Amino acid sequence: MAEFPPHFLRADDLDAEQLTDLLDLADRLQAARGSTGPEAHGDALAGRTVALVFEKPSTRTRVSFEVAVAELGGHPLPLSSAELQLGRGETIADTAAVLSRFVHAIVIRTFGQERIDELAANATAPVVNALTDLEHPCQALADLQTLRAARGGQLAGSVLAYVGDGNNVAHSLLLAGALAGVEVRVAHPAGYAPDAAIVARAEALAAASGTEVAVTTDAVAAVGGAHAVYTDVWASMGQEAEAEARLEVFEPYRVTPELFSHAAADAVFLHCLPAHRGEEVDAEVIDGPASRVFDQAENRLHAQKALLVRLLGDR
Repeated sequence: MAEFPPHFLRADDLDAEQLTDLLDLADRLQAARGSTGPEAHGDALAGRTVALVFEKPSTRTRVSFEVAVAELGGHPLPLSSAELQLGRGETIADTAAVLSRFVHAIVIRTFGQERIDELAANATAPVVNALTDLEHPCQALADLQTLRAARGGQLAGSVLAYVGDGNNVAHSLLLAGALAGVEVRVAHPAGYAPDAAIVARAEALAAASGTEVAVTTDAVAAVGGAHAVYTDVWASMGQEAEAEARLEVFEPYRVTPELFSHAAADAVFLHCLPAHRGEEVDAEVIDGPASRVFDQAENRLHAQKALLVRLLGDR
């Protein structure tokens, strides 16, 4: 297997073998949670400090990373932008250089992808993308771990339909799914398609793994026969001013029981949370027997522990 990349900024920073290895390790860490044996990797980050920089608010990302670092024996150091000189105009390059002298890794939840790219370019410590406006790769790891469990341990040949905004979550699902041999279909309203360059990258990855990706405005066609139906909020952080206008545009893309009925009989429902019942998904679906949203949220912990072990614990 190729050497693990120095940073994790995009879902396709990994190759297919590294992705499978990471998901295998996440499963083993989930099974070993609470154990004091070597299988729990409880000392993988012993003596290591991980900065957790949040320029955007967070629940799942903040808690899962802080717990992950602690359970691996490290010291999590949560920081908001208000607590850093970044908030007062210090350059990203200088912040990267300084933090690299103090900590062993930098996890950051920020805005533009260019911010995290610049941080990684100037950091000697590994940098992890905990969300940008372009990608959400750690979420995609948890998503694939959840889907794989629902599919009896097999991802290749699975079909995942994402319905809604062609946003950062959709981008990382396209890339990670294509790497894993999952057919990813994205259904979006006109004008809200995923980034064309990311779709092209996903198409190339899908061709290499023997699957395909599809982007359409037809939600029923996308969901038809899918093994997982996934959605996200219609207005993400920073889009609050557009929320009311988006309600009408996105209404045909609500995951209702009727839409979900077009999926495979054993299909699961996924959502990265937080969810707005009655908007992007009906309560009957997200709170129904097919929902795996809380397994998915929990898997953020296990997948990110695996990521930190591979980034830091093995070096």
